[in-house]
Amino acid sequence: MARLVVKGDDLIVDLSWWERAAARRREVRVPVSAIHQVSVEPDWWRALRGVRGRGTWIPGVLAYGVRPHPLGEDFSAVRVRGRRPAVCVDLWHSSPYARLAVTDPDPDGTVRAVRTAAGI
Repeated sequence: MARLVVKGDDLIVDLSWWERAAARRREVRVPVSAIHQVSVEPDWWRALRGVRGRGTWIPGVLAYGVRPHPLGEDFSAVRVRGRRPAVCVDLWHSSPYARLAVTDPDPDGTVRAVRTAAGI
């Protein structure tokens, strides 16, 4: 399962081999300084914005890849088994993505760790 990990000055979406294939991305990395806001969205589907773009999308099952919308592009790594919450990391405009949406196994702990690293 995907997870958000802070390593040095970067926030990394750590993907398994099959998630990399589904998302069509080897790595997703943004600078911690680009983080604007971090929150837990209890309903995974509210974390997804825009339309499906490059990646793998199976309705009601998973959403991995880039989702373009009027504000830019979001990266999502969302597995939809039951009512899983998603961690949403909103980023400043200087970042390659507007939002990262990930169904992390420990959403509350991840939010605390990312907020601490970003100083917010």
